[in-house]
Amino acid sequence: MDKLVLAGQEFDSRLIVGTGKYASGQALADSIKASGSQIATMAVKRVDMEHATDDIIKPLRELGVTLMPNTSGARTAKEAVYAAHLAREALGTDWIKVEVHPDQKYLLPDTIETYEACKQLVADGFKVFAYCQADLCLCKGLEELGVAAVMPLGSPIGSAKGLQTEPFLKLILKECRCPVIVDAGIGAPSEAARSLEMGAAAVMVNTAIAASGDPVVMSRAFRAACEAGRLGYEAGLASQFETARATSPMEQFLNSLKD
Repeated sequence: MDKLVLAGQEFDSRLIVGTGKYASGQALADSIKASGSQIATMAVKRVDMEHATDDIIKPLRELGVTLMPNTSGARTAKEAVYAAHLAREALGTDWIKVEVHPDQKYLLPDTIETYEACKQLVADGFKVFAYCQADLCLCKGLEELGVAAVMPLGSPIGSAKGLQTEPFLKLILKECRCPVIVDAGIGAPSEAARSLEMGAAAVMVNTAIAASGDPVVMSRAFRAACEAGRLGYEAGLASQFETARATSPMEQFLNSLKD
């Protein structure tokens, strides 16, 4: 497979993992090893920012995983910006996943506050990964700001409901030039494969692995699914060629929604 390139860095794996809901640091480490993932995200508020020796940061550093701290828990752009600067100072990384969700029940991203936080953090020199609604206009706007990637949700975070926003994800994948990472709601390896078959640069998975009956085995399943999905995309799905034969732009658009 070709390499995943994010913020100027190359990676072999297209699976990004979360670090919540694991029974222990050892369970987290074993799962990440099995997944082959080289990037992990963690909430700034959940880690020991002073010593970086807790059950999350320590195993990640030992595995050589690239850290993508996130601002989960931030209710406003101002809070997200503060958390990002705290993470950069403590962890020595300018990578930040922006999450702004004032409603702590559903954790749906606030469009306006997310945009404002990303605007400020890009100006502050961060490599910004924007968790956002599956909204083409928003993703294009974030792309114009200069974010490292947009991360539209497939369905509500932690729901494992799959790719409920697939028609909108297809539009985003078609129109955005920056990397698109499908984040939130992926509940099965087949959905990760489907995301990559559609052309997503990567997928972000946490609950589907950590809350499964056997996180290590599930990690292996997601690893294989991501590899299969990307290879399918690179090979060129038959449906893509059928769409290309459509006689009008409208037919092409309608066919793309059926894929």
